Amino acid sequence: MLYFCVKWLHILSSTVLFGTGIGTAFFMLMANLSKDIRAIAFATRTVVIADWCFTTPAIIIQPLTGFALIHIAGYHVTDSWLMMAMALYVFAGLCWLPVVGLQIRMKRLAAEALATDAPLPAAYWRCNLWWLVLGALAFPAVVAVFWLMVFKPFS
Repeated sequence: MLYFCVKWLHILSSTVLFGTGIGTAFFMLMANLSKDIRAIAFATRTVVIADWCFTTPAIIIQPLTGFALIHIAGYHVTDSWLMMAMALYVFAGLCWLPVVGLQIRMKRLAAEALATDAPLPAAYWRCNLWWLVLGALAFPAVVAVFWLMVFKPFS
């Protein structure tokens, strides 16, 4: 019973992590493409809140439940598929950490532009470019982790 409870938490947190990530990315991308400062200010503020409320707890729960599952199921941390999954998870996390800082900065820049009725500064769009690049790197890594978890190749 413990195994299934931990597995449920692991799957639930991965769903929250992936769903929040893709949902907020789409939301912010659409706001940025609109070039509407009000929409951008709202989207950046909301995305930062979503990261703190949903993404951060899921990022913490994932390795905790993952290592518990490894232990309960009798896998070895040195299994190739697990090592690859963990490396990809760390890689995605290393992409996400600067994204958090970028989103906070973008939120501040958008709020300032909205408050002063000014256009978004070039710094906002530079942040946006890095946000896109890092997201484009992290997304396939997370998809690959899902694939590894389901198929467990190289056992």
